[in-house]
Amino acid sequence: MKNIAKIRNFILLILAFLFFSTPESFSQDILVEPSLALDKAIEITLKNNKDIQAEEQNVDYARAKIVEARSQFLPELNLNASYTRNAAVAPTLAQGKKDPGVFVGYKNDNQVGLSLGQTIYNGGANLANYKQSQLGFWVSKETLRAKKLDIEFEIKRLYFGLLLAFETQRIAQDLVDQANAHYQDVQNKFSQGTSSRFDLLQSKVQVSKLMPQLVKANNSIDLITIELKKAMGIKLDDNFVVKEKLGYSLVDIEEGEFLKKAYLNQPQMILKSLDIDINKWAIDMAKAGYRPTLSASAGYNYRSSNLSNMINKKHNTWDAGVSISVPIFDGFSSKAKVDEAKAKYEQSRIQKDNLTDQIAVDVRSACLDLKEAKAIIDSQEDNVGEAQEALRISIVSYDNGVGTNLDVLDSQTSLAQVEQNLAEGIYDYLMAKADLDKTMGQEYLSMAANNQKPAVKDDSKQGIEVPKEARNENKN
Repeated sequence: MKNIAKIRNFILLILAFLFFSTPESFSQDILVEPSLALDKAIEITLKNNKDIQAEEQNVDYARAKIVEARSQFLPELNLNASYTRNAAVAPTLAQGKKDPGVFVGYKNDNQVGLSLGQTIYNGGANLANYKQSQLGFWVSKETLRAKKLDIEFEIKRLYFGLLLAFETQRIAQDLVDQANAHYQDVQNKFSQGTSSRFDLLQSKVQVSKLMPQLVKANNSIDLITIELKKAMGIKLDDNFVVKEKLGYSLVDIEEGEFLKKAYLNQPQMILKSLDIDINKWAIDMAKAGYRPTLSASAGYNYRSSNLSNMINKKHNTWDAGVSISVPIFDGFSSKAKVDEAKAKYEQSRIQKDNLTDQIAVDVRSACLDLKEAKAIIDSQEDNVGEAQEALRISIVSYDNGVGTNLDVLDSQTSLAQVEQNLAEGIYDYLMAKADLDKTMGQEYLSMAANNQKPAVKDDSKQGIEVPKEARNENKN
């Protein structure tokens, strides 16, 4: 009996799970791992983004257009069948006269047969259309890649912004902790009569002044996390721990090499080149209006008034022929179309030249931003150690009665400011690199697959985690 009861409870448990589980839980796994890295965030976004899905459908559409254009070179074969009831049909034999040999039809006219048609030459229009469809397919693929790069850049902006928010929160928390510790120290000295009430009040006010900064830092983490989740296309109540910390890998600035890659790989640059080729073939398509067209056709039919006796040699007939059409005057329509196509072609060449200049500006700007951010990072990295030492000296001096309370508070604020400047410098460096990658048409996932250095530090092997307060757990 106990075994039966256990089996019954087990079955009830399974039924309850099936009943209360939503269909979504079966159709879709958890999208976000407990720890989130930049490559995972980009991968999830590209999978869920509706604009990407729409562009992928556009690629399929362009692929189908190639098949449609190719079909114009192939013959067209049709099966034809018809039935016609005629009210009256003139007799083929008049009384007392010989058979004139003219067939005028049946009252019940049944026809079935095959017809074959083939365009031999139509002025090159079919070839131009086929080439344009092939180029259109590559246009759709490059448009998809451009969309991916735009979305990838947005994810980088949010992800790096979240790392900066974590670092800002850490700096604000450290500053509040330092101010609290110093306030406790001043309070002890005041109770012992070695510190003034002014120092006590000043230290207490300092803690209060810093609290809004910490609250804003915590709130900034929540806001950016929500924006990142929305961009990734996941639920707002899905929680994750960021796997990486704010850091950077040094980039060797080679502007000439960057510019070369941008000209070769930038989707917009490729699209402009494809647009030139498409408009060039459009000129050939327009010129087809000047040229003759040649086509051939053939047919094989059975025709009878009696369906049951229709398929035999007496009722079959065939035809074959060739037709040619030479345009003489079309009201200057073809000339206008050629002029339009030539204008579009020249316009596309000008647009490509303009984009070439703009890419050169964008590459130069990204390189300058990298240099500027690196200079800020170098200066602030050197100052962090000095600011820490200055804070230590001010504390020791105050304890020994040589320094003032204000010196300690200023040193704490200076250290936090230097650390914040360093963090913002690293963020600016990461964004300048992201902008450069976008300009060069380099996708982050492809770079990661080629074992190139990541843009941020992965400290998971060292066991370093984001502070618990910044994990966004049990929120939203």
